Amino acid sequence: MRPATITAAAVTTVLGVGAAAVAAGRYASDVALRAPAGRPLPADRRLTVHATAAGQVTLTRSFTALRPGTYGLVGDDVHAVVGPVIEHAHHAPDTVVRRLERVDRGTLEPGAKVRVTPQLYSGDPFLALGLSHKEVEIPGELGALPAWFLPGPRDTWVITVHGLGTTREHPMNLMGFLHDLRLPVLDLAYRGDAGAPRSPDGLVHLGESEWRDLDAAIRFAVRYGARDVVLHGWSTGASMALHAAVNSALRDRISGLVLDSPVLDWAATLRALAVARGVPAVLLPLALRAAEGQTGLHGARLLDESLAQALNAPTLIFHGPDDQLAPWQPTRDLAARRPGLIALHTVPQAPHAAMWNADPARYEETLRRFLTPLM
Repeated sequence: MRPATITAAAVTTVLGVGAAAVAAGRYASDVALRAPAGRPLPADRRLTVHATAAGQVTLTRSFTALRPGTYGLVGDDVHAVVGPVIEHAHHAPDTVVRRLERVDRGTLEPGAKVRVTPQLYSGDPFLALGLSHKEVEIPGELGALPAWFLPGPRDTWVITVHGLGTTREHPMNLMGFLHDLRLPVLDLAYRGDAGAPRSPDGLVHLGESEWRDLDAAIRFAVRYGARDVVLHGWSTGASMALHAAVNSALRDRISGLVLDSPVLDWAATLRALAVARGVPAVLLPLALRAAEGQTGLHGARLLDESLAQALNAPTLIFHGPDDQLAPWQPTRDLAARRPGLIALHTVPQAPHAAMWNADPARYEETLRRFLTPLM
C-alpha cells in the first residue's frame, strides 16, 4: 500500500473514532440531562407494596424504605403519603412497615410498584391544601411561565423553585407553613416544566440558564407589590437562586435565600445522574465534555470562592451528607466562607431535596426563625 493511501486510511480511522466518541459523549450527556420535568430521580428505586392495613403499609425493605420522616409514594395512578417506620409492627425480614397517612389517588394494592418521592401533594394549592390562589403567567425570555400565586398581607414575597425530579407541586409541602406566616408565595414553573416553554436544546442546564426564569419571577413580584423577596429553592432551584442573588439586576430586592440541597458542582451531579441511568463509566468524561459543548455549563461558577463574597443576602442552607446527587462538601465550603451570612442546617439520613421530609417540624422551626426578621 502506498504511503499516501496508508495515511488517508489512518486519518479516516481517526476521524471515525473521533466522530464515534463525540456521538457517544452526546448520547451519554443526553441520557443525564434530557429528563422530563417530574421524572423520578434515578436513585429512587421502585419498591413493592406487600400489604396494607388500617393506617399502615408494608414495603420492600431497603435503605429507601427505612428513611426517617414523611414521603410521598407514587406509582401508576397512585399517590399516597407515608410517615415514619412502625418499629414494633409484625413483618417479614425482607419488608418494612410504615405509617400510612393517606391515599390521595388510586389504591395501594399488594404487588403495586411505587417510588418514594419528597413531593407530598398533587394537584394545585386549593385542591391539595384548600388554599386560595391565582394561576398567573410570568413573562420570561422564552415565553410565558405559569406560576401559582398565593396572596398574603405582608410585602415580602417568597418565591419557591423546585428542582430535579419534581414539579412546582413540590413546594406545596411548605405552603401551609408559609401561609400561616402571612407571606405571599409565588410558586414558579420554569423552562422544561409542563405548560412552560421548552429549553432551546431540550436539556436541563442545572440552573445555569434556568435562573433567568427566576429573575423574571423577581421582576414580576416587584412589579405587583413586593418590597423584597426571599428565594426558596430546592436542588437546581437552589442553584438558580444563587445565580439570581449574584447576577440579577434586582438582586438588591432579594432579602434572603433558602437553599435546600443546592447543586453546586454540576459535573459531580451530571456524573451521578449518568451513572444512575446506566451510562458506562468509560463514557463519563465524554459526557462531561459533551455537556459543556451542548449547554455551555461551566462547573466552576458556583464552586468559585468569589461566589460567597458576592452574596449580600442572609442565606439558610438545608443539606446533609447522605445526598447522593449533590455533594455535601461544596455546601460546607460555601457556608464556611461566610459564617456570619450563611447558616448551614445539617440534615442526616435525607436524600436529595428531601431535607424537610426527614424532619418537617425541625425544618419549619429553623425556617421560621430565619424568616421572622426578614418579614
